[in-house]
Amino acid sequence: MSGEGGTTKKQKTYHFHSEWEEEFFFTMSFSKCVCLICKFSIATSKKGNVERHFRTHHGKYDTDFPLKSELRKRKLRELKSQLSGQQSLFTQHTSKAKAATEASFRVSHVIVKNKRSFQEGEMVKEAFVEAADSLFGEFKNKAEIMSSVKALQLSRHTVTRRCETMAEDVTQQLWKDIKDCECFSLQLDESTDASDTAQVCIYIRLVLSDMSAKEELLTVLPMKEHARGQDIFQAFKNFIEKTQLPVYKLVSITTDGAPAMVGRVNGFIAKCRQDDAFPDFLNYHCLIHQQALCAKMLNMKEIMDVATKIACSIRARALQRRLFRAHLERADCEHSELLLHTDVRWLSRGKFLQRFRELCPEIKEFFRETGQAEYTQLNDGQWLLDLAFLTDLTNMLNDLNLELQGKDKTVTNMISSVNAFKRKLKHLSAKMQRRDFANFHNLKSQLETQGEAGAQLDSARYSQQIDICLAEFDRRFQDFTLLEPVAEFMAYPFRDDADIDALSSKIATLFQLNSCGVEDEILNLQSDIELKSRAHGQFWNLLSEIKYPNIRKCATSLTALFGSTYLCESTFSHMKIIKSQYRSTMTDEHLEACLRLAVSSYRPDYASLADSMQCKSSN
Repeated sequence: MSGEGGTTKKQKTYHFHSEWEEEFFFTMSFSKCVCLICKFSIATSKKGNVERHFRTHHGKYDTDFPLKSELRKRKLRELKSQLSGQQSLFTQHTSKAKAATEASFRVSHVIVKNKRSFQEGEMVKEAFVEAADSLFGEFKNKAEIMSSVKALQLSRHTVTRRCETMAEDVTQQLWKDIKDCECFSLQLDESTDASDTAQVCIYIRLVLSDMSAKEELLTVLPMKEHARGQDIFQAFKNFIEKTQLPVYKLVSITTDGAPAMVGRVNGFIAKCRQDDAFPDFLNYHCLIHQQALCAKMLNMKEIMDVATKIACSIRARALQRRLFRAHLERADCEHSELLLHTDVRWLSRGKFLQRFRELCPEIKEFFRETGQAEYTQLNDGQWLLDLAFLTDLTNMLNDLNLELQGKDKTVTNMISSVNAFKRKLKHLSAKMQRRDFANFHNLKSQLETQGEAGAQLDSARYSQQIDICLAEFDRRFQDFTLLEPVAEFMAYPFRDDADIDALSSKIATLFQLNSCGVEDEILNLQSDIELKSRAHGQFWNLLSEIKYPNIRKCATSLTALFGSTYLCESTFSHMKIIKSQYRSTMTDEHLEACLRLAVSSYRPDYASLADSMQCKSSN
């Protein structure tokens, strides 16, 4: 308490003295003053307290072990050795329990990352015990090893808790990076899980101060009722308010182009633009979705309809399918089955057409053997030529689709792939008009098979189909065409022929910057000898934020852009496995935790997680 003069009484500090060990059989252990005889600890290391305890409870030790005698010293060493042994045993037990807990976290992470059920932890432990019994049979410390294996905590409830804890740890790592990042972009998509709940998946692409980028799952928002644009926006708005997401760092949002996302009035993007909390941001329609829509412009419906009908007539009935497989086996074919096609799986069309064309002779022979009515198209030379052409062009579109897929794909890389394909289409159209079929392997093979009958090929019709596809590419990718000059400049900013006025205007418009400031910084940058010498590598992180604030913002924003919703689509594939018909009662919280651990590049801090909890071995 404070006195009248305002001074505070100082609390006295007491220290343990080493001579008390021999005099009163006390020692310091883990910051506590402990009696070596009865292991009693006293709160304050005062000589009076120590002496009082010794005289009251252990006074006979002065008679049995006289002070300063060799007998007393030997007894002191013996008691200290006993205490040390007890502490070592306790520490060993604690260390073993901690190791078992950390191992439990590691195994649980493997289970969840591989999208397995929580209850499979018990199966893993049983398999581990059986394997250890054989593997360590000749080891002298087998009993100790088996004891450690059996101490693993892998029950269903334990794995569930481990999953929740690790997901929380990974989430904290993500939010630390979000707090430190310079800007970010989002991609959104929506799909329905096994329990008919609409799940809105949101990914974030962060750009840190060193210009490195990270792509991570931000959240999964369950939509229990409607999944309209305003519903998705409200759910996302609630998420922002709950987590304090720094939305002012937002650069762009990429969606799948669905009406709920891009509707002009009530779409998700429109609602975001109407909200004052959101900055001016760019929005893009997924490149991969647009590429798939371009592929649908091919006017070859009669080819797909007939091929699909024939394949289904064989695959739809069990007997037909068995007979056809037996027929292929007798014919010693490379393939043993026909494939099926569905519009939902875009890439299946190219594989379906390729397999169908390769098995056309066996299909005709099978229909003759079984006495079924043959399809006249299988003997129509023009139809077979159309099938070969469609197969070739679809395979090219599939190759582009695969090239656009993948994690850590920058917008610059994706625009380059699309532009390369457009140039390829122009080149192929010209070659088709010259009747040069070197790039059309299936068409060329069909022409060789038909011989003179195929000489009347109408190459202009096929060239027209290529031109229609090319025109659709030009129409659909206009948004990214506007971004192309900026991406080209950022890839190499030291070109002498760059149109500074037009370039600075586009950069300023895209990223809400001052056009004059951008223009000055471009001129300074192109004259910067030190930066020019490093232009062969990654040098944007070398730009001074004071000297080049606008250009640096342009570089970080461009790095942050998402070109597609591939990550959302791939996450939905994980979701179908995790929340299957056998786990349809899984909660939304556990679904998000499992998805986060399955797709995240962050690694849980197992040791820290084990330290933060009371470690116990399994029975």
